[in-house]
Amino acid sequence: MYRKIKILFIALSLSISLLAQEEVLDSAYLKVMYQYTYLNDTLELTTREDLLVLQIGKNISKCYSYYSNQSDSIHKNGGKAAWQAMFNKAMEDYNKHRNRAVFMNSFPRRRTMTYTYRNYPTGKMTVTDFIGSEYLIYEDEMHAQEWEIGDSVKTILDYNCQKATCSFRGRAYEAWFAPDIPVSEGPWMFSGLPGLIMEVYDTRKHYVFQITGLQQVENEPIVFSEPLEEKARYKKTSRIEFLRMNMRYLKFGIQASMGYGSEENPVFYDLIERDYK
Repeated sequence: MYRKIKILFIALSLSISLLAQEEVLDSAYLKVMYQYTYLNDTLELTTREDLLVLQIGKNISKCYSYYSNQSDSIHKNGGKAAWQAMFNKAMEDYNKHRNRAVFMNSFPRRRTMTYTYRNYPTGKMTVTDFIGSEYLIYEDEMHAQEWEIGDSVKTILDYNCQKATCSFRGRAYEAWFAPDIPVSEGPWMFSGLPGLIMEVYDTRKHYVFQITGLQQVENEPIVFSEPLEEKARYKKTSRIEFLRMNMRYLKFGIQASMGYGSEENPVFYDLIERDYK
């Protein structure tokens, strides 16, 4: 049994509606929450935040954004009209005040759109994402990091953790894992250590994943999340081509239409994976 964590675990109600239309891959016995802080502008060093959910099952794990999943669940449960009304009101406020921060926080919205499914198919990782109006899917390596475990230790959520380091796709990372939680899992694409990854960040702190809580669950379905739109389908691609598409979109897509990324208000982007260059 896992020791009780003496922190307030955020009460989250993750919608698993429409299961008849979504494939159940496994059942989770452990659910982990991570605060994800990531770089938005490499010049101004502005950051954004997300809350990631990691479901761990006997054979398969799934990691995704709570907020993106929440937004999609509202649509799927017939709340599209209400969501659209909130969005329209937020756009009115933005056009009136040109305050992007208010706009971004005034309605349920998608944030990180990456869904990772570890050991699906067996021995591989499936990644789905969304760029512009396209849903994309590609296969990736599982346990792709080559970790070096060091001697440093510290305590996170009352667990003794060890430090590990790696170089992964253009960035150097430091991670802290808990040997007393014997699962080789972590947020996003990180895994492969002899214990749950509690914290991981690149050495410049541009991308930071920090555990906020974990809880045991019983037979919580791990589903393969289908595209939001009923007629939409995933388009197969490769990881490198996906990253290149993503960078093109950041530079020349909808970002510029909202008043940033222009010559008057430039934004300089980078991606967490840098080996596409």
